[in-house]
Order: sequence, then C-alpha cells, then structure tokens
Amino acid sequence: MADGATGSQALVRAFESVPAEAPLAMPVQDFATAPGRIHRPLNIDLWARRLLVVLLALLPAALAAHEMRRSIGLDGISFWEGVYLALFIPLFAWIAFGFATAAIGFLLLTVGKGKGVRPYIPRDRTPLKARTAILLPVCNEDFLGVLGRLSIMERSLSQVMGGERFEFFILSDSNPENGETERKAYLEMRKAFSRPVHYRRRARNIGRKPGNIEEWVTRFGGAYDHMIVLDADSVMSGQTMARLSVDMERHPHLGLIQTVPTVMGAATLFARWQQFASRLFGPISAAGMIWWAGSEGMFWGHNAIVRVRAFAESCGLPELPGRAPFGGHILSHDMLEAALLRRRGWDVHMVTADDSFEEFPPAMPDLFTRDRRWCQGNIQHVPLLAKIKGLHPVSRFQLFVGASAYCTSPLWLAMMLVVLGGVATGVWPPAAVLPSSTLLTVTAVLLFGPKILAIGWAMADPSRRIGFGGAVRMTRGVIADILLSILMAPVAMLTQTINLFSILMGRKASWNGQTRDRDGMAILGAIWLFKWHILLGVGLAVLAVRANAIGWMSPVLAGLFAAPILAALTARKDLGQRAENSGLFQVPEPWWRTQNYRPLRFRWPVPGRKASVSRPANDG
Repeated sequence: MADGATGSQALVRAFESVPAEAPLAMPVQDFATAPGRIHRPLNIDLWARRLLVVLLALLPAALAAHEMRRSIGLDGISFWEGVYLALFIPLFAWIAFGFATAAIGFLLLTVGKGKGVRPYIPRDRTPLKARTAILLPVCNEDFLGVLGRLSIMERSLSQVMGGERFEFFILSDSNPENGETERKAYLEMRKAFSRPVHYRRRARNIGRKPGNIEEWVTRFGGAYDHMIVLDADSVMSGQTMARLSVDMERHPHLGLIQTVPTVMGAATLFARWQQFASRLFGPISAAGMIWWAGSEGMFWGHNAIVRVRAFAESCGLPELPGRAPFGGHILSHDMLEAALLRRRGWDVHMVTADDSFEEFPPAMPDLFTRDRRWCQGNIQHVPLLAKIKGLHPVSRFQLFVGASAYCTSPLWLAMMLVVLGGVATGVWPPAAVLPSSTLLTVTAVLLFGPKILAIGWAMADPSRRIGFGGAVRMTRGVIADILLSILMAPVAMLTQTINLFSILMGRKASWNGQTRDRDGMAILGAIWLFKWHILLGVGLAVLAVRANAIGWMSPVLAGLFAAPILAALTARKDLGQRAENSGLFQVPEPWWRTQNYRPLRFRWPVPGRKASVSRPANDG
C-alpha cells in the first residue's frame, strides 16, 4: 500500500493510500461504428408495454387537440393558431406521458401487489464470490460528513455474510486546501474501520467525475468484478449491496443495476418539502418506469452496481470536438453510459430499494445550479443521437426525452406569450383559445392525478401510512406540496429557459463541489437573483390586464413575484425544524435510524491534544 506519490506521479496523484494496481484497459469508444453485440429473442411483452404507455399518452393529447380544433379551427387555422396548436399538443402529451407512467405504477403496486417492481428486498443467504469495490467520488465536499456516511455503510456490511468481499475507495478531485483536510481526516479515521477503506486524490481534475471513475478502472479495475458507484451524499445498506452483487453473479448478462434512491437528511424547509415529495410521489412513477423500461433501464451515476469489465469495454468516453455546450467533456455521462452498455448487449435494469438514499439541494438556487449542469449535459446528447451507431431504440428515446425535458419550459413560456399576446392584440377572442372547462379538468387530473394516486397507494398500507404520519398529516403535506409547487413552477420555467438559451449561446456550466448545506439567504440577494422573474411577472401582468386574463394568470404571476420570498423562506433550517415538529412533510425513518446506527465521530485536534475518533456501539 502506497502512502503518497513522488516524481512524475505527483502530477496526477497528490496523495493516495491504495492497494496494488490491477490495470484494466478502457478504450475510447468509436461512435461511428456499431460494435458487435449479443442478440437475444425479441421480448414481445416488453414492447407491448411500451406501446401501451405511448398510446395512453397520445390518446389524451389527441382528444385535447380535437377539442382545441373545434374552438379555433372552424374557419380554418391561421398562422398564429397553428403556432398555438404546435405548442399546446406536445406539452399536453408530455404531462399525459407522466400521468400514464404513474397510473401504471399505481396499479402495479396496489392491484398487482408490486409484481416485478416491488421494493428490492435484501437477502444475505447466498455466499458471495465476487469482489466489489464501493466508489465514493468527492470534490470539495464536507469530508467528515462523507466519512460519517461511509461508516454507516461499512458497519452495515459487517452484518452481512460475505461483507468481507467489499472494499471502499474514496476518489477525490478536491483542491489542494480541501485535499489536505481530507488527508488529515482520512489518516486519523482509517484505523477505525473494520474493512479496507482506500483513498486517492488527483492533483488534476481531468474529465470530472467520469474521468475520476475511468482512472480507477484503468488502475484497479482488473482486481474487482463489480463496482458500486455512490455520490458523496449517498447511503446504501450492506444488505442491498450484497443483494446487488449476488444478482450480478447470478445473471452474467447484466451490465448494471440502478437502484432508485430516495431523499434523506433534509434540514431546510425546501429540502424537507422535496424529501416528502420524493418519498411519497416517487415510488409509483418509478414502478411505472421500471415496468416499461425493462432491460433498457437508465443510469443516474450513483447508487448503482456496475460490472467492471462490461463498463471498461463499453463506456470509454471521448472528448467531443468543438466548444460548449456540444463540445468538450461529456457532462451527463451516466445516461450515455447506460446506452453504451446496452449498445454492446449488456442489460441495464432498475430496481426500487427502501434503503438506498441520497440528499437533496438545500435551497432553490442550489437546485437550479445543479439543474443547469444537467441541462448542458442533456443538450449535449442531441447531436450524439445521430452520431452514435448501434444504439438501442429505447436508449435513443431516453436520451431524447432527457434533452427535450429542458425544452418544455421555453415552450410553456412561449405558449403563454402567444395566448396573451394574441388576445391583447385582437388576433383572437379569449374564448377561442382558452381551454374549455372540460379540457381544464382533464389537465388538472393529468397534473395532480399522480399525487392523488400516491396518497391512495400510501393509505392502502397501514405501516406506510403511519410512516408518513397518518392520513391527516399526509394529506396536509400533499396540500402544502401542491401550493408550493404551483408557486415554484413558473420560477423553474423561467430559470430553465434562461439556462437553456445561455448554454446554447456558449456559456458553459461550472462544475464545482455542490452546496449541500445552507441556512437561509438574504432577501436582497434573493431579489437580485430572481430579478428576471420579477420583470417577467411585470410584463405578463401588463399583458394579462390587456387580455382580461388576470384570473387564470394569477398563479403564474404569484409565483414570479414571490420567487425571492419563497427562495429565502424555504432555505431556512428553523422553518424546516418547525415543519418537523408539527409533523408537516413527515416521512418514514431511514433504515439506519430504526436500527440505531450512528456514524463515526471525529474531533479535530486542538493545541496540545491529538485528534480522536469514537466508534459508537450499535444499540440495535
């Protein structure tokens, strides 16, 4: 084991404590040539599922188009009416697709008793033969928090038969100052772990996270069968890790299994709200998506197990020619890596797991910062759809949907401007373009139906209902979620629109350590941050007055004008604590709290004293 690096190695690795190297080739993929792949019989059942979901999405869109056609197309369709329909129909199909996926998931989890998509139930009876590396890439994170979460997982593995087949690797891309902090903390704490916990920091952050993973694969990948890739904020139980490894052993055609992580660790009001939404609304949509995705699942870059050799042979990413957003390193590498694995015939599956967790950004600005990176990464996929040969059709669809998701916001804004501008200038009367009461009802069902279905799913199981605080608290949380979502929707709409156009103009997203902790924000700073939202609110209000449309535009205007206040208030931890004390946004306890697991505690040294580490006993 080498503690440190000298000479030319110091240019690449600033500090490391790692095992002997076991190199594995990871060639850069040739996108212009389709690789050889394993061909298996056509799965008629799976394709029938996909056809059903598409039909369930297109049917309401077709009925909505017919309804609007009756209103504005009786005397022919003008140019502006054609523009309106061209915006309205795909947006309606988009929300119908989301509702169809959630409705299928609801039926599977209730009527179907979760057949095929039930939560991943850990099993530790099968002896493990494969070696699995657990990778934790970090970049300027709260390192003590990382080590604390690692200690929970490490202790959980000690309770699993075959847990000795797992090793941890902390792969750091932090700057020198944070790297020195990490080095000191790691050297103090590593002896407190019962299994190998390795650490390596690169002096140069080449290729960001995918470059970090690639460097590990090419140096150490030959010694391990699988790698479980986590984020710095991830937690996964040892039993689920063991079950994932067992399934990879049993099914040699599997290249990747992605768990659907849920949110934990929320402190601010915003994070608690999103944690509640993730835990309550997420499972039915995830079940529906797993049902139609089948062996063409997705990869989200963390909380997943990957077959190392399959990844090495399939996922070497080139640096794209040209400038951002379409050139440079591939940012949303995870979705593309899933597509590349499937391109060579490896199956990619998704599973739900009750003990796979991640954290959520603590405030709206932090969420939008992360979302901007995702926007650039997903837009980067658009030209690759034509360049990469041999992609599975479903992989192409998923990459297209990921990119088009960021186009819906400017489409919503454009449709509002077309409607208001057309009415204000007399191009058409309000009754001609505003949806009928029937169409508004259908739209409301498609938008809010998944939330209602989620309530029904949670109510059906007594233990689940209790975990969310009972029927009254759960319903109160859903009402609060709907009100906050209505206010946040126009804020997200304009933010994503600004991000999309700025990225298309060549302003690439930064990639630094994520903000994972915050307690409030200054109101003046929030006003400046959301100045464009306020200005848009003024402009839309003027148009709404001229179009006599203040009534149906009031939710949009309220959200735009209230954006600074909403961001500042929901970023506060004291309001998050009040919500917790009152039972608002209550969620079931994570597994390590129910078993009384506690992370390692590290105390920094003070003058005259040495740093100390305490390892609490498991009281469970």
